Amino acid sequence: MYNSDLIDALFATVAVNLGGINKIGIAFSGGIDSTLLAMICKNMNIDITLLTVGFPGSKDIEHSKSVSHKIKMNHKILEIEKDDFTKFSMQIRNEITCKNLSHIENCIAFSYIAQLAHSCGLDVVLTANGFDELFCGYNNFRFIFNQGYDTINRTIESKILNELELTNEIRQVVQKYDIRILQPFLSKEFISIAMKFPIHYKIVSYDDFLRKHIIRKIALSFDIPPEVVIRRKKAFQYGSLIHRYYKKID
Repeated sequence: MYNSDLIDALFATVAVNLGGINKIGIAFSGGIDSTLLAMICKNMNIDITLLTVGFPGSKDIEHSKSVSHKIKMNHKILEIEKDDFTKFSMQIRNEITCKNLSHIENCIAFSYIAQLAHSCGLDVVLTANGFDELFCGYNNFRFIFNQGYDTINRTIESKILNELELTNEIRQVVQKYDIRILQPFLSKEFISIAMKFPIHYKIVSYDDFLRKHIIRKIALSFDIPPEVVIRRKKAFQYGSLIHRYYKKID
């Protein structure tokens, strides 16, 4: 029952956010979240281009190539050049008022995504942001598990507020590329639905290294490769190596 309710909500929020748009890019790491979003859009007969950015040899580029081939979707990659990264990242940092390291790195990453989308003739990019916040995807949910469900729910709410703040910053830095970033799983309606799901559908113990269990079960029902379903969380800025190279110049 819960699985089918969530699947209905996933399709509904994507449809509402797209509002009839039928040609999109998807920010794609090859992880469970972006792959599930891609499969939802594929089932809706949307014209999809998967978009991946990262330094040469990064896990996101290697993994996304393999996964895109298995799910048979159009895939474009932008490999970040080390020589240009310093100037580009400093420019992005100066464009936003926030000095949160994670936010800056995400803004840099999405600026590259927007650049790639623009070069592909796209003007709308979807992301799967929100799953980790709403379904306890982050590792630090393990560390608060024994503090009880109320603490977990308050942490989810805090992380959602942080993600919404980041969303506004991302929109600010990508507007020069005439790209719209849509976050269907951060809509008020979807957040309200996701918050009603019992915590044990999301995380089950302090030793739960996978988490997001209901999302993983749904992903399996979409025939997403098992290695994607059981892959552990790797944040965008880490999988692309943006964090490593930004840290050297910060």
